[in-house]
Amino acid sequence: METNEKLTKGIGTKEPETLKPARVTVKDVKIEPVKFAKDDGEKVILVCKHPDREETLNISKAQVMRKDTRKIIGLWYNEDADGLILKNSALADVLRFANVNQTQDLVGKEFDTVEDANGYLCLKAYN
Repeated sequence: METNEKLTKGIGTKEPETLKPARVTVKDVKIEPVKFAKDDGEKVILVCKHPDREETLNISKAQVMRKDTRKIIGLWYNEDADGLILKNSALADVLRFANVNQTQDLVGKEFDTVEDANGYLCLKAYN
């Protein structure tokens, strides 16, 4: 579609497809760079299979427990001084919850999901 044609499009009437929270299976794991105005970072992306969708979906946030409060936090990839995954990160929480030590070992694991404030699915990584 040409740019000029896109400029003539009106507002649609259809709501976007939304998936309800369900148990998903991790099919693949990847790390993608994320650009910020002042800093760059990397986020872990879990490629998951949802039972109500043919295609996979990417999940990059998890709901974890912090000081007796549930918080939704991005799965940022950060290393400590020894070059290991940061102990108190959301990614470390997900790994501990799944009872694995390496991010690649999440492939094949199942997680329940919850919705964030914007309606996007996040992993539920606490009991």
